[in-house]
Amino acid sequence: MYKEIKLRGLALLLSLLSVSLGYTQNVITTAAPFLTISPDARAAGMADTGAATSPDVNSSYWNPAKIVFIEKESGASISYTPWLGKILNDMWLFYGTGYYKITREQAISVSMRYFNLGDITFRDEFGKITGEHRPSEYAIDASYSRMLTENFSLGVTARYINSNLLGGNSSSLDQDTRPGRSVAVDLGAYYDKDLALFGKNANLALGIGMSNIGRKITYTDENNRDFIPTNLKLGTALTTNIDPFNSITIAVDVNKLMVPTPNPTDTTYNPTLLKGMFSSFGDAPGGFDEELKEYIISVGAEYWYNDTFAFRVGYFNESKDKGDRKYLTAGLGFRYQVFGVDFAYLLPKERSHPLAETVRFTLIFDFNSSQQEESIVE
Repeated sequence: MYKEIKLRGLALLLSLLSVSLGYTQNVITTAAPFLTISPDARAAGMADTGAATSPDVNSSYWNPAKIVFIEKESGASISYTPWLGKILNDMWLFYGTGYYKITREQAISVSMRYFNLGDITFRDEFGKITGEHRPSEYAIDASYSRMLTENFSLGVTARYINSNLLGGNSSSLDQDTRPGRSVAVDLGAYYDKDLALFGKNANLALGIGMSNIGRKITYTDENNRDFIPTNLKLGTALTTNIDPFNSITIAVDVNKLMVPTPNPTDTTYNPTLLKGMFSSFGDAPGGFDEELKEYIISVGAEYWYNDTFAFRVGYFNESKDKGDRKYLTAGLGFRYQVFGVDFAYLLPKERSHPLAETVRFTLIFDFNSSQQEESIVE
């Protein structure tokens, strides 16, 4: 049996390869790449920067340490992203999350991502249809954030991952298949400090996180396991209050997949989780020059008027040899009392790119309580 490889098969393949197009060299691929898709519209509008931007309801995805610095006591949000919408109309990502501040120094969050890959058709060697399947993947998270000082916090997320791509159908290699399952953790640290910049009140924030540290996934047997997208993220954000009504933030994130680089001369190399993570900083066949190409840089800016209206822009840059994802982003935001809405739009350098015209929508609800415990960090 094999998947029907027409437009649908091509789109499925592109999504599994994180939509890496163009001339590529030793591109790093993983199982469950949906874990790397930006789920919320605010960060997406700033080219996927989020390690050190101001904390909000979606912070657990970008850096769980930020949750405890959210000003409100509790909140929730839902986000929706049509995926590869330029060529398909039934692939989408849903993200729901909520948080609660137990005390001033402690906060928790739960979230779920669900990725629907549309319908695929299975045929036998004679071209006869043998089944239909709707591939899907999801991840369920629980996060905890702790403030250690007035300016510094740590956070951790536990994650369950389920990737059901073939629905038990046999692959083209005549192997029985099964859903891929794994567990993983995220670790994060966050620091911010108020300061004066050119006579204006400002805030400098730093964030670091490691996400998807977890066991490999298999869709067939224990001898065929693939890394999940373990990622290192470093970020900084500078916010300047121009006056009581206007503020602007400039953010920069650097990402590095902590997954072994494919080596054409050694296709049998399959290290353990920890060995693969740490060797990923020096295993590129092309040496130091190729290692540098594995770092992705995102730059974003966010302007707020009266904490009510926001405008966002960003630029995402990935090396031509490592996927060649290069695109501009733009976004809008609105807040009124407990309600908020964000919108993001992606513009790749090539109009024919499958990610062209990608949009994201996020609805936000933030709540406060006069009964919130205001304990003081010793």
